[in-house]
Amino acid sequence: MSKDQYLIEKNGNKYEVIIGLEVHAQVLSESKLFSTSATKFGSEPNTQVSLVDAAFPGMLPVINEFCIRQAVKTGIGLNAKINKKSIFDRKNYFYADLPQGYQISQYKDPIVGEGTVVVDLPSGPKTIGIERLHLEQDAGKSIHDVDPGSTLVDLNRSGVALMEIVSKPDLRSPEEVNLYIKKLRSIMRYLGTCDGNMQEGSLRADVNVSVRKLGSDKLGTRCEIKNVNSIKFMQMAIEYEANRQAELLEEGNVVDQETRLFDTKKNQTRSMRSKEDAHDYRYFPDPDLLPLEFDDQFIENIKKEIPELPDQKKNRFIEKFKLSPYEATILVSDLDTSKFFEKVIEKSDIKLSANWITGELFALLNENNLEISESPISPENLSKLINLISDGTISGKIAKTIFEIMSKEDKDPNIIVEEKGLKQESDPKALEDLIQKVLSSNKDKVNEYKSGKDKLFGFFVGQVMKESKGKGNPQMINKILKEKLNG
Repeated sequence: MSKDQYLIEKNGNKYEVIIGLEVHAQVLSESKLFSTSATKFGSEPNTQVSLVDAAFPGMLPVINEFCIRQAVKTGIGLNAKINKKSIFDRKNYFYADLPQGYQISQYKDPIVGEGTVVVDLPSGPKTIGIERLHLEQDAGKSIHDVDPGSTLVDLNRSGVALMEIVSKPDLRSPEEVNLYIKKLRSIMRYLGTCDGNMQEGSLRADVNVSVRKLGSDKLGTRCEIKNVNSIKFMQMAIEYEANRQAELLEEGNVVDQETRLFDTKKNQTRSMRSKEDAHDYRYFPDPDLLPLEFDDQFIENIKKEIPELPDQKKNRFIEKFKLSPYEATILVSDLDTSKFFEKVIEKSDIKLSANWITGELFALLNENNLEISESPISPENLSKLINLISDGTISGKIAKTIFEIMSKEDKDPNIIVEEKGLKQESDPKALEDLIQKVLSSNKDKVNEYKSGKDKLFGFFVGQVMKESKGKGNPQMINKILKEKLNG
C-alpha cells in the first residue's frame, strides 16, 4: 500500500475512492462564444445580453474565432490531441435560465482529445489523464433570494464560452483533486485562457465519485456532485460522499447512479435527480452551425504563442538557479509569483530571495488574504532589502524589523536604515571593544567556558548583541569571540 493511498475503512473493510472531474473553465474572452456581448464579471443584471443570448426567434449563432484559439491553446498546454474537425451539438434540457431550451455543446466530436496533467505527490509525480476538452455555452443564472415569491433570471452569463475539461477516473483522494485543480488552473493562467477565479464562478467542477473494495478492479457506481466552486468544498464533498457510499455497501445496499448537490452548511451531499445518460439529452448536430474545421498551420501558429509553462519553468529554476524541487514547485505554481521572483533575483542573491519570498512574504500575504499581485512590498524594494543582508549592512534580525515597516509603506529599505539608524555594526575595532567589555564583566563565566563548558558561547554572543543593541554583525562577533576565548 502506497503512503499516499487514501482509503475509507468500514468494519475492517477498506474501500478505494475513484474520482473523475468535469471542470468548467470560462474562456478568457471579451465576448461570448456565439455573440458579441461582453463578458465582464459583476455587471448589472441583464446588461450584457444580445438577441442571440436571449434566444429571440430568427437569431443565429456566429462562432467566436478567438474562443476557438483559446480552446486549442489550452489543449496544447495539456499535451492533448487537437482535432482539426469538431462538431457543435444541441444538448436538450429545460431550465428557466436556458432561454433556447437547449445548450450548444460538443458531444461525439470535441475540439480537443486526450491529454495529460502531471501533479506532484509526496511520493513523486503522477500523471492524470484528460479524456477530452470541449467547448460549450454557459446558461444564465437563476436568483432565488431577492424576491421570496419569485425566481429572477440574469442572462449576463448566457452564452459565455466554457471549456469543459473531463479527466479520466485517475484521481484517488481529495488531496490529489486539490493538486490537480491547482495545476490545471496554473496552466490556464500561464496560457491566458482562463483566469481561474473560482469565487467569480469562472472555474467550477462536477465531481464524480465512486468506491470499490480495495483490490477490486471493477469500478463502482458513480455519483456526480454538481457545480462545486471551491477546492475546499470539492474535498469535503468527496470525503462525505465516499463515506456515504461505503456505508451503503457495508449495509448490503446498492449505490444509485444519480446527480447530487453538496450542502456547504450541513457538509453533506443530497440527492438532486437520477443521473442522466447521453440519450436523455437527445444530442444532435446544431443545424445552425457548420462543422468546425481548421488546418495544421492554424495549430502551428497557435503553438508559437505558447509561453513557458509551469513544468518547464520549474525545471529551469532547478537547473539554472539551483533551487530545490520543493522551492521551484512553490515559485512556479502561480504565474504572478514566478514573475515576482524573477524580478527580485535580477539584482539579488537567488537563494536568499527564494527564502524571503516563500517565508516572510508568503506569511504576510496569507495573514492579509492578499494575492502576490497585491503585495504591499514591491519586488524592487524586496530586492534592495535582500542586498542589504547580503552585503552585511544589516543582520537577518534587523531585516525582519525593516520588512515589517515596508509592509505598512512600500519604502526603500536603504532610507529606512538611515532614518532608523539600523545599520549593522561591522567595524572590527568597535566590536572588539564590546566583546572585551562583556568578557571583563563575566570573568567567572569565561573561566567556566575555558574549563570545558562550551555551551556558554551562546551566552557571550547574546550579551554582545545586547550591548550592540542588536546591531552587531553576528558573523564577526562569532569570529572575534572565538579568537578571544580560545586564544
